[in-house]
Amino acid sequence: MHEIVTLQLGHRSNHLATHFWNTQESYFTYAANEESPVDHDIHFRPGIGADGADTFTPRTVIYDLKGGFGSLKKVNALYESRASASDTMPQGVWDGPTALQKQMQIEESLYVRSLNEGVQPPRLSSETVRYWSDFNRLFYHPRSIIQLDEYELNSSLTPFETWQTGEELFDSLDREHDLLDRDLRPFIEECDQMQGLQVIADVDNAWGGFTGRYMDRLCDEYGKNSIWIWGLEDGQRGNQVKQRSKMVNTARAYQSIAAKSSVYIPMLDPPRTPGRLSLNRSSEWHTSALLSGAMESVTLPSRMRPIGGQRSTYSEMEGTLDTTGRQRIATLHLSKLDSEAPGNRGEPSSPPLDRRLPNQEHVGIQGSIDEGNEVQETSACLTRPEMDLSLDPGNMTLKPRTKTRRDFGQVNVLRARYHTALEFPLLDSYPTIWPETGDSDTIAVQAVLSTSSDMADRLRVLATTVGRAIGVEERETLKNDLGEMAEGYREGWDSGSDADTDDD
Repeated sequence: MHEIVTLQLGHRSNHLATHFWNTQESYFTYAANEESPVDHDIHFRPGIGADGADTFTPRTVIYDLKGGFGSLKKVNALYESRASASDTMPQGVWDGPTALQKQMQIEESLYVRSLNEGVQPPRLSSETVRYWSDFNRLFYHPRSIIQLDEYELNSSLTPFETWQTGEELFDSLDREHDLLDRDLRPFIEECDQMQGLQVIADVDNAWGGFTGRYMDRLCDEYGKNSIWIWGLEDGQRGNQVKQRSKMVNTARAYQSIAAKSSVYIPMLDPPRTPGRLSLNRSSEWHTSALLSGAMESVTLPSRMRPIGGQRSTYSEMEGTLDTTGRQRIATLHLSKLDSEAPGNRGEPSSPPLDRRLPNQEHVGIQGSIDEGNEVQETSACLTRPEMDLSLDPGNMTLKPRTKTRRDFGQVNVLRARYHTALEFPLLDSYPTIWPETGDSDTIAVQAVLSTSSDMADRLRVLATTVGRAIGVEERETLKNDLGEMAEGYREGWDSGSDADTDDD
């Protein structure tokens, strides 16, 4: 079935993932004669609830700190009666009196309470969304919820910030529990033919160290599978010490996470945006919603139902992005399209992501490695291999409509385009960000995932910048590792040897 199993690591990442899962849930259809174009078995697992009814819950494992889950319970309405037998505290060998202490429970948001009661939920706002669970629309399997009690969310006494802290926490928990066996393997063993793993992680704080250690284990156990990493970096400016710490952690993420992934997509949260967007940059609910539109759109081909016996996969998309086997870091862009404008129906008549076109709102989502630089114009986009997905009205194709290799001024370009009439849904859990959408409940967008030789210079600049903030021994290792990654973007770009065209 080409299943994809997801790992969510960190509070910021769980905001993004919640938007992602809400969108997937919206693709379900319930009429007998209506079939969704999205294959739900890719990301959802079938099961049986406490009342014997069939259930579908996400194939995901969610890690967060104590207090990070908000009102979300480990055991929800689907499984409550099964858990009732374990609600009584066992006495064990102690036959004396016991005292049970309970932490004050976080109240459900009015939005979630309304969903549970089956009534129309109220409109959400930045003020009413306190946690990612406040806008969550799904039930998760109890095995999906993993709270790390060793650290508390936003604690000033024991902050979860340094890379070493994350590494030490993973090592401690893994020695005690074997995290892959306890948390991840049960979901993977349910798969018939796993397509790959999707990891959504905070990477510029302690979660980066935790993720780096997790990646070591993933590569040992599932190294032959595709592993896509969505690495979230904090785009909010802090004091000089915190900025330096985040930059160092970002460099370590490239060194220990990106180098071992199939595709690594750095995402700045909040991203750089045009002024016309109604984006509250201090609200993670807002900023993660914008990121989710790009992430969900560009990966949509991997979960669409086969058409003509053909299905796109992570592996196929990797073949377009990474032409040498060493170009794992990709940049992500998102544009809003005017579906009524000429040239935006079906095959785009103009190159994607041209900010000069009046009918596009462009969002740059690159990580902080690109900080301070303008988002490249269309001419730069033409000198990179790229994969773009247009959720723009037109004929649906799951194989790339065009997959060509061309020579632009001594630069080899491999481009694959995917098209579908399925537009991005604007749910009641999604903030009002995009202008001029009116009463529409969908939006036409275009997402582009690309690799380019520009990454070589960016990696070298990052190594030089971070080198001033770390010790000599780590500096040399980091500089060598990032330099080797940079060379992967230099090789094979200037030969211009393969200028043939191969249309699928």
